[in-house]
Amino acid sequence: MRIGIVGAGILGLAVAREMARAGAEVTVLDKEDRVAAHQTGHNSGVVHAGIYYAPGSLKATLCRDGVAMLREYCAEHGLPYDEVGKLVVASSRAELPGLRRIAGRARENGVPGIAELDGLGLREIEPDAVGVGAVHSPRTAITDFPAVARRLAADVAASGGSVRLSHPVRGIRERAGAVEVAAGGTVFRFDTLISCAGLGTDRVAALAGSPGEVRIVPFRGEYHRLAGSAKSLVRGLIYPVPDPRYPFLGVHLTRRIDGEVLVGPNAVLALAFEGYTWRDVSPRDLGRILGWPGTRRMAAAHWRTGVREVYGSLAGSAFLSAARRYVPALTAADLERTGGGVRAQAVARDGRLLDDFAIDVHGRIVLVRNAPSPAATSSLAIARHIALTVPLPKSI
Repeated sequence: MRIGIVGAGILGLAVAREMARAGAEVTVLDKEDRVAAHQTGHNSGVVHAGIYYAPGSLKATLCRDGVAMLREYCAEHGLPYDEVGKLVVASSRAELPGLRRIAGRARENGVPGIAELDGLGLREIEPDAVGVGAVHSPRTAITDFPAVARRLAADVAASGGSVRLSHPVRGIRERAGAVEVAAGGTVFRFDTLISCAGLGTDRVAALAGSPGEVRIVPFRGEYHRLAGSAKSLVRGLIYPVPDPRYPFLGVHLTRRIDGEVLVGPNAVLALAFEGYTWRDVSPRDLGRILGWPGTRRMAAAHWRTGVREVYGSLAGSAFLSAARRYVPALTAADLERTGGGVRAQAVARDGRLLDDFAIDVHGRIVLVRNAPSPAATSSLAIARHIALTVPLPKSI
């Protein structure tokens, strides 16, 4: 069984490892010269426990399974994994109903150790934080996702597979019982092709002749980080109560595995699929993004929120204001700009932002259409899900 996988991020490599372990001949193709170059390499490192997601959804099921699998994998390979815990904090009484919904959803999803705290209780966890209440998830963790991806790539190689970097995919066609893929000056023949292309999802789908009814709209998430002694003001993870209208979690404070503490991200429309700064502009990409009817309908419905996010991007004071809602001791001198990432968010034709993971099968081609957070957390479970449920031409 010959399986090709497009994308050497954590998800593509997890799928490759799963298939290789089952005995398939696996080849991973990626246009970059390194693994984890985009979403995986710009990830904040949070291992989500599953507290937000609709019970019964793929996100809820695969996140919970994925946490257990990732924890075991990190332990097996000596990779960092630290259960620093998360507080979801209500800053006003108006947010308490939303906080209670999160607690109920977390318990329904089987998240361990969930506790509802009042304003005094949350300060026992985070002494410098304030709020009228909080949900505490003590098992939420942090890790180094690029390191996990590199280990997965090594596993693929050890199982006889190959990871072909600097191999951009330029053509795909099904022919004579196989999928032919032109990449890096070579034509590969696979029994099945699986696309885990992230920000390049639409391009791969178009090459495969299956553009579908959703498109990727890239949202840039920008961060600041705490400087100097201000890092000691945050022990773990401090999150706001999320707006249920959006799949984004809002500006939060995140302790990383390297000891840094991030403040962010916001969510602004990127001006290129790999638009990591305002200077990264691709007229071709922008034409595709704005040409999708769903983008325009989304913008019409949520333009006020979009304006606020752009303001927050241009005015550093907005990040400080958001952070001070939860840690009032912070000052402007405590924040400094740092790198960000771009989220590949699928948007339907009617303007809906897809919340759940989405996987389509077209003949011998499998397309992962939507795999935003918590896809890194869930990667090993998503890989198993694809291996077990996607109808492949032959049992492996």
